[in-house]
This record gives sequence, structure tokens and C-alpha cells, in this order.
Amino acid sequence: MRVHVADHPLITHKLTVLRNKKTSSPTFRALTEELVTLLAYEATRGVRTQPVQIETPVTTTTGLEISSPRPLVVPILRAGLGMLDGMVKLLPTAEVGFLGMVRDDETLQPMTYAERLPDDLSNRQCFVLDPMLATGGSLGAAIQFLIKRGAVDVTAVCILGAPEGLERLERETEGLDVTIVLGALDEKLDENGYIVPGLGDAGDRLYGLV
Repeated sequence: MRVHVADHPLITHKLTVLRNKKTSSPTFRALTEELVTLLAYEATRGVRTQPVQIETPVTTTTGLEISSPRPLVVPILRAGLGMLDGMVKLLPTAEVGFLGMVRDDETLQPMTYAERLPDDLSNRQCFVLDPMLATGGSLGAAIQFLIKRGAVDVTAVCILGAPEGLERLERETEGLDVTIVLGALDEKLDENGYIVPGLGDAGDRLYGLV
């Protein structure tokens, strides 16, 4: 498992505003989209391409285009939806699937309640969107889900991560081609499984309490 923590002043600045409990939901959503576009730039460094010949106004040259099969972007519902626009803005040719997962507040274990994905992901690159890598349960289950469908490599894009979640993912994805891209690696998890200092519940801050 490869881990990349983005180190850029614009990312840190946007994260600072997201962490602030006074930041409103509209501002939180807008900044999340901007931040994810910056993270997507890092996450797509290894996206597959193939050479293509084009004609410029001056001559013929060879460039690159995204290879087939197209990458698949998979937001984990519901909070991952807030990251989708920022990702597809940078990768507009990607297909989009959905995976609904929720964490049991007592056991902290993930439960899958919905999925809309191709039955066969053979030879596909997948980008999973999940704002918070806390215990690692939901993200680990999502990665295993995609691998079992045939995905060959998976990149997870997260706004924040905790060391406990990274350690769990490393154990559960041993031998698999997995990359984790984080906006920041925070200090720890608290007794309720929330990231410290974190930014609270990303889903609630994006869309309000339900």
C-alpha cells in the first residue's frame, strides 16, 4: 500500500476553513469540491494513458489520451458525494459508480446498504472517494468489494486520515495494488472513532443532520 499525504499550502488553507466549526454548509461544500480537485491531481498521476496522433494548426504530433477501459470513480455514500464533482472535474471521461456504506455506531463496523457498479471490473482502475479515513472499516470494505469484482488497482482519495485507519488498511490490503491519497494525516481517533483534530462528521457538515 502506498500512502501520499499532499503537502501544499492551498490544501492546508482549505483544510483549515473546513475544520472550523463555524464554516457553513454551502461554504463547506464549495471548499470540499476545490480541495478534492487538488487531491485528484495527485491521485491521477498513475492514470493509464495511451498515445494518440493529432494535428495541431502547425503539424502532426503525438499526445496522450485516457486508456480504455475508462477509470471508474466510486464515491462512498453519502459523504463521498460531496467529493464527486471535484474529482470528475479533473477526470471528466471517467465512469461513476456508487457504493452505499454506513458505520454502525456501536460496533464501528461497516455495513453495505446499496451499490451501483458494473458486475465486471476486470482491468479497471478505480478511484474511491471517502472524506474521512477514520477506523478504515468502510474504506477497507469498499476496496475489497472492488477488488473482488476484478479491479486491478484502487486509489482512495480522502480529505483526512488517522494513523489507526492507515494501519488497518495496510493489514487488510496486503499484496494488493492500493494507493491512499490524503489531504492531511491527523493525530489519532477519539473514543468514539472520530478523527482528532478532524472536522467532525463530513456528511452532516456537507448536507446537514438527518
